Amino acid sequence: MIVDPQMPSPAFRDMVAGKPYRPDDYCSAITLRAENLVQQYTQYYRARDEQGMSTTLEELLGSVGEGTTFRPHMDFDYGINTFVGSHCFFNYGAVILDVAPVYIGDYFMAGPGVQILTPTHPLNPADRQAYWEAGLPITIGNNVWAGGGAIFCPGVAVGDNCVIGAGSVVTKDIPANSVAVGNPARLIKTVTESDRPDYPHPFSVHSLTLAETGANNDER
Repeated sequence: MIVDPQMPSPAFRDMVAGKPYRPDDYCSAITLRAENLVQQYTQYYRARDEQGMSTTLEELLGSVGEGTTFRPHMDFDYGINTFVGSHCFFNYGAVILDVAPVYIGDYFMAGPGVQILTPTHPLNPADRQAYWEAGLPITIGNNVWAGGGAIFCPGVAVGDNCVIGAGSVVTKDIPANSVAVGNPARLIKTVTESDRPDYPHPFSVHSLTLAETGANNDER
């Protein structure tokens, strides 16, 4: 089946809108498309072909900013329902089940095996046997760090500058500037300026720019 991501089927439209749906041939074809593009990306990654990697991510995802990298292997339900910002890094084994939209801000860091899961399923077994399902969107803000094995459950929103501990399961919204750990993930502290370690120079975008400029001048 030849598919056009710009002309989704009624079932696919219902799925993205968060309505109950049953997967159809179009859904299956988009999944196969994503699997093929992931394989293509992996080949470019092994060859260290940055242009090929970038072009493939742009085709695979709904949108992606500059400087974003996935370490293979990664898995998507559809890919085109995932929207990723700039300068993000996903370590090995990322899983993004994007039956509903997934929005990820800039400078997201994901440890190995992070899972972002939007699907939901009926409680009634008869409905599950009939292949009904739905999904809830997930939103992750800017500058979020998720430790290895962290899981984001359907419908959650995580604010800017958060840290999600390794192995944590995010079942509810997490406010900005929070450190959350555990299953379910619980807020244990708020990130403040006092959490900045004693680097050789102040750790800020401005100071890093100055440091790089100075280094380049020294090289000349």
